[in-house]
Amino acid sequence: QVQLVESGGGLVQAGGSLRLSCAISGRTFSVNAMGWFRQAPGKEREFVPGISRSSGNQIYADSVKGRFDSSRDNTKNTVYLQMNGLKPEDTAVYYCAADRDRSYPSSVRSDYDYWGQGTQVTVSS
Repeated sequence: QVQLVESGGGLVQAGGSLRLSCAISGRTFSVNAMGWFRQAPGKEREFVPGISRSSGNQIYADSVKGRFDSSRDNTKNTVYLQMNGLKPEDTAVYYCAADRDRSYPSSVRSDYDYWGQGTQVTVSS
């Protein structure tokens, strides 16, 4: 009913930047709150930032606050994750997620109903 496709990952040197995109299709009107999560090898999936598609209000994980910023373009049904000042510890598969029940994003994985397949971000030292 809702499909999410991430793109924009790749290999970047420490200190560099990447912008990830999440394309939303299907019943786009049924979702508002969006979140970005990441999972590194051997670690659990963790929240990064979240954004409301309607208001643009955001929340952030402490580990990325000041470096990462989420935005949205509702005319394109796309949300973005701008990542600056990348560090090797940012290396992970990054996922976008959509919540059908909330208008404000949550940092809790189980609050999200739809997930993309992820895009790999690798930051070299």
